Amino acid sequence: MQFDSDASTPEGALEDATTRATQLRAEINRANRLYYIEDAPELDDAEWDARMQELLALEEAHPELKTPDSPTQRVGAPPSPGFDEVVHPVPMLSLGNVFDEDGFRAWYKRALDFLELESAPMVCELKIDGLALAITYRVGVMERAATRGDGERGEDVTANVRTIRSVPLKLEGPPEEIPPVVELRGEVFLPNSKFSELNIEREAAEIPAYVNPRNAASGSLRQLDSTETAKRPLDMFFYALGYVEGAESPSSHWDTLQAINKWGGRKNEWTRKANTVEEVMAAIANAGEVRESLDYGIDGVVIKIDSLSLQSRLGFVGRDPRWAIAYKFPAEQAETTLKAIHVNVGRTGALTPWAELEPVIVGGVTVGRATLHNKDEIARKDFREGDRVVIQRAGDVIPQVVEVAAKNQRPDDSQPYEFPDACPSCGTETVQTEDEAVTRCVNGACPAQFERLLEHFASRGALDIEGLGERVSQDLPRLGFVSNIADVYRLHERREDLLELEKMGETRVDNLLKAIEASRSQPLSKLLFALGIPGIGSESAEWLSRRFHSLTGVKDATEEELLAIDGIGPIVASTLTDYFSVEQNRQLVDDLIELGVNPIDDTPEPSADHPANGVTFVVTGRLETMSRSEAQNRIKSLGGKATGSVTKKTNYLVAGAEAGSKLEKAQRLDVRVINESMFIAFMEYGEVPVRPETDS
Repeated sequence: MQFDSDASTPEGALEDATTRATQLRAEINRANRLYYIEDAPELDDAEWDARMQELLALEEAHPELKTPDSPTQRVGAPPSPGFDEVVHPVPMLSLGNVFDEDGFRAWYKRALDFLELESAPMVCELKIDGLALAITYRVGVMERAATRGDGERGEDVTANVRTIRSVPLKLEGPPEEIPPVVELRGEVFLPNSKFSELNIEREAAEIPAYVNPRNAASGSLRQLDSTETAKRPLDMFFYALGYVEGAESPSSHWDTLQAINKWGGRKNEWTRKANTVEEVMAAIANAGEVRESLDYGIDGVVIKIDSLSLQSRLGFVGRDPRWAIAYKFPAEQAETTLKAIHVNVGRTGALTPWAELEPVIVGGVTVGRATLHNKDEIARKDFREGDRVVIQRAGDVIPQVVEVAAKNQRPDDSQPYEFPDACPSCGTETVQTEDEAVTRCVNGACPAQFERLLEHFASRGALDIEGLGERVSQDLPRLGFVSNIADVYRLHERREDLLELEKMGETRVDNLLKAIEASRSQPLSKLLFALGIPGIGSESAEWLSRRFHSLTGVKDATEEELLAIDGIGPIVASTLTDYFSVEQNRQLVDDLIELGVNPIDDTPEPSADHPANGVTFVVTGRLETMSRSEAQNRIKSLGGKATGSVTKKTNYLVAGAEAGSKLEKAQRLDVRVINESMFIAFMEYGEVPVRPETDS
């Protein structure tokens, strides 16, 4: 259903708009999580863009529908567990999209009208299909590399980025020409020529192949063992400066790219200047022509206003900069026959339908299967077995069924597809919350999802059981050693049987059993996250742990009690209660407790009387007596909020050494700035001392 943003809105239509906006937010948030966290994209770029544009139009027409958690207010998704969190000093925001010349002309006109100018030079860059990265150099030496994550917070992947040969470990040039601190931003990718080789190696090792080069790049960059990343032929193009400290920035984006290249950062040689719309469109046409000859994927062209002072004047609107836009290429399409509809069950129990197709060539690749997204999408577009359908490769990689072909002719006995009400693997009745498009099996012992769940359970961000990786997580269930999570803690009874397994000698078996035993001492929040409950990430697991203190407490929590937790919304609350309404899941908790896996969170509740309760802090710069993470944890323990960006709603900026741009912004916004000793006094005694010291 599409809504006319210019139409008047009677009460009934507003109700329809509210329902549609809620559905769009759920679908986009799910797509973001799958794309950025699980590396299992469900929507192609065109489908995602269509949903986002519709939601933007709805919220523009009905400002009352805009919510703080709307995907229009944020970028991407939160960082996945397993890596330290990095707060970006300057947010890594995304770009708005246009799809034709009219859309681009409208964007350019808005920018010029805002600036009250007749023209503004631009720079055109290929939009690389990779993973955005920010690398900080201090005194010319690489200090930290972080993924974009949700734009505010990313993952620290420094050790892995050091293995990428096109990334300089030390910037080149005379020291006086290199800023004391500078952040370079760019895109990590896997060359197309290396993608097939990597998948051949994975298949030979009986490891699932990557879906596309972008997923391969993401998976390679986020290996917990950097020696594995070093084996992957990753590459990188740099396209911007995040921030500069102690030196003047170049005056234009073009000069910025030249400076980065001079320092040893690789820039894309295709990049070109443009002074008019016609020159931009010629550049886009050229990009389309050379696309097939490139050794990396592109899905469009990024156009930026060249002058950095004009960029600063233009600023941002919502999540997008006014000074840049992405011109997206259309996806290639073809027609074929939908032979059969199948359903897969994923780690979180999501039932994902896919189409078995009569093989057809799309964009030079033979496609025999494609995603159908979810139950609602099948019903909305009325896909049926035997239909003639249109398919496209999402992002030129992931095949998806778009629609029923215009000339489709159905036989008289054609029937609508009936989505299974029970899990095709274990037979458990499926659930679908009102605000979520995905249908789930909530049986934690479901065989189809258990192998991936077991690997997640043992991952570093969860219970950190070394030795229980991907291969072992597949072998143990298939060979009958474990059928649910509790069985992991019974493996010591089968040591002799484990010794018989291939590549599992005495040392490896004993180390695995020791790691399992050590995992008993992990905190409750880690265990809750490890269980793989849909919607429960590492942060929400901490909230549950502090509120309910034990596995039993969480298991027996009511939906009302869950909704009372700041940060837990109706979708997560409903999903959690659905999970624990399944007898197998309640039994799993009882079994874990009986086996001695029963961590208790005795962290005291934040004092409602402490002045930090409900107060918003931003911590920046280098602190002497604690890390920034420790300071943020201290704030949270007292009921305060630790955020990554300075806004008018920020109460205090805690400024350490070399505080940088956040300090300047706090001063502009008249946010109270305190130093480390004042912060400690506030945490300990409940009040900020009156200076004699300065506030910075």
